[in-house]
Amino acid sequence: MVKEIERAGLPVVHVCTVTPISLTVGANRIVPAIAIPHPLGNPSLPADEEKELRRRLVKKALHALETPVDGQKVFED
Repeated sequence: MVKEIERAGLPVVHVCTVTPISLTVGANRIVPAIAIPHPLGNPSLPADEEKELRRRLVKKALHALETPVDGQKVFED
């Protein structure tokens, strides 16, 4: 689906837990997530640490969204 949205002219960031799948389906901007049951957080962390973890992931996704890419790019730390 990310390829179709990008084809329509809207940049997309695919936040995922299994980056090889994102690469296989052809997503251009890929941000690795935390874990399959909790891709954008870690409920075992204290609330303030989890909030910071979520904030970092969202900021990374926003950075990926505004970054021009030519082909696939995985936005690691």
